[in-house]
Amino acid sequence: MITIPRQLLATTIVGLLSTAALQASADLSSRYSDIDGDMIADIPTDENQWTDPDTLVFAYTPVEDPAVYAEVWSDFLDHLGEVTGKEVQFFPVQSNAAQQEALRAGRVHVAGFNTGGVPMAVNCGGFRPFAMMAGDDGSFGYEMEVITYPGSGITTVEDLAGRELAFTSQTSNSGFRAPSAIIKSEFGMEAGVDFDTPFAGTHENSILGVIHKDYEAAAIANSVITRMKARGVINENDYEVIYTSATFPTTPYGTTHNLHPELQEKVQEAFFSYDWEGSPLQAEFSNNGESQFIPINYAERWEIIRTIAEANGVTYDC
Repeated sequence: MITIPRQLLATTIVGLLSTAALQASADLSSRYSDIDGDMIADIPTDENQWTDPDTLVFAYTPVEDPAVYAEVWSDFLDHLGEVTGKEVQFFPVQSNAAQQEALRAGRVHVAGFNTGGVPMAVNCGGFRPFAMMAGDDGSFGYEMEVITYPGSGITTVEDLAGRELAFTSQTSNSGFRAPSAIIKSEFGMEAGVDFDTPFAGTHENSILGVIHKDYEAAAIANSVITRMKARGVINENDYEVIYTSATFPTTPYGTTHNLHPELQEKVQEAFFSYDWEGSPLQAEFSNNGESQFIPINYAERWEIIRTIAEANGVTYDC
């Protein structure tokens, strides 16, 4: 197994993607303004454009079984309702595309997006990320791993030539963009040319697909596989890891840009005042070492993700 230490994120990945721009610029839709230069949509100055719904709709990044995560988030959403004075509804989404569309259509007010899909949500949906999960010491993130099933005959990335590597969706960082760019840059193999690339839809589908031998290999986020093992869905010996990347930022949480400014402040207050001790969130996400929400700066934290997207030729035609 190839492993790149966490602390080498800036030098390793940026060096790996030397053909990409090191500082991607904001590419917001013309519907939004960015007067303060923070690369996210400003809150409208016209109060008539603000929305103040009776019910806040929260959507978490797509998972195989949304009902499981409706329960995981239930206590936090109760807290969110208490702080904001609003009814709060969990909105299960079946795909990254569906979540992006719900954001743009105004059917979602608070959300957590998959890492790779954040620039699309920011640029095309007016998403304003402000928090993500972290450990007690402030550490955060996950790694992209390439996994296969025991006995597949695939022991290195080079062995994927002429074989199959499942991806999740085209907006996923660890499930598509990062492995595509890394494998092309480091190993000289192009997705869809040197190996087949079926799309599974979610990380859970990719992981289970490999374990059940529906796919020969898959690129996944190891935070997902850690949680699946903790729930007893899979076991350590069900799969083998042949590649581990540097660390990427994890799911960010934020609001729509036109949510009433005072309501946006209360939503942020709810995230940063939530008590994780003994909560369903702690039970689920402590498996990844996460125990709190910390503030984030999108321009800084997502620079590497925008660079990877640029290396893949991603544009935002909203």
